[in-house]
Amino acid sequence: MLSILLITFPFFALVLCGYLAARRGLLPQAAIPGLNTFVLYFALPCMLYRFGANTPVAQLLDGGLVAVYLLCALIMVAFTIAVTRNLRIGWNDASFGALVAAFPNTGFMGVPLLVALLGAQAAGPAIVTIVVDLLVTSSLCIALSRLDSADIHGAEVAAKNALKGVALNPMPWAILLGALASGLGLALPGPVLQTVGLLADAASPVALFTIGAVLARSQMNSVETIPLRDYVPVALIKLVLHPLLVGLVGLGAIQLGVPLQPFALTVIVLVAALPSASNVSLLAERFGANNGRIARIILVSTVLAFFTFSAAVALLT
Repeated sequence: MLSILLITFPFFALVLCGYLAARRGLLPQAAIPGLNTFVLYFALPCMLYRFGANTPVAQLLDGGLVAVYLLCALIMVAFTIAVTRNLRIGWNDASFGALVAAFPNTGFMGVPLLVALLGAQAAGPAIVTIVVDLLVTSSLCIALSRLDSADIHGAEVAAKNALKGVALNPMPWAILLGALASGLGLALPGPVLQTVGLLADAASPVALFTIGAVLARSQMNSVETIPLRDYVPVALIKLVLHPLLVGLVGLGAIQLGVPLQPFALTVIVLVAALPSASNVSLLAERFGANNGRIARIILVSTVLAFFTFSAAVALLT
């Protein structure tokens, strides 16, 4: 267990550093969007491209893995909306709460952390989950969040917004380009490859630091008092129910003959055990949901995940 904590501690410590820097005013709030831009549009796409290019295409097109993870994501979304939607929490807030319960922080935290724990072969299954969450889970929850509107064209507008969000997101494109490079056996010119490598190496530390800063900013800017029952249960659903569901569904799929490798199942269970994705807070703000509630779910899941994720690693490896 100590050896696992020695690997996981630095990742969560970087989140804490970003949080404290923002809370203490060492990092101005005006600088946080710049860090976000660097991570989302430069460093993280380069890291995902590099993983995609170094991962066999067959691993990225694992149908059994996609089916298991996608089914669990859909169940998580449906269950979370069912148990949280009420007179105070409408479709908009319930849908983004469901997204934060089903969407792990795989891009910023999961890929580098799992590679450090399990080796480079863990990147392939982790990247598959990113594609599912970006293309399907996020789009579905954005569409569901529009159901509060009485506009007869709400579904059409939601679909357009979802497609636009996917098209403008650089992460799926980076994975796709990496997969194409892997499949076609293409390699970038040496100087370009070194530039991509430098940006990719910066992705993990800057992203983790930025997560902490974003969480601190959301907490500092929130003036609304939100009951614990509105966010703590969702954080626990994310950290406990999600990995249990993925593990049980995965084992059931293997028993039914679905071609899912045990190692890949271990990876996606650990992905599900990660804290909630911090970019959901940005989406919630953009679509008018209660971002204070979403930020609290992300914060609680990130704090508790240091213990729950480490325990999951100890059990599965």
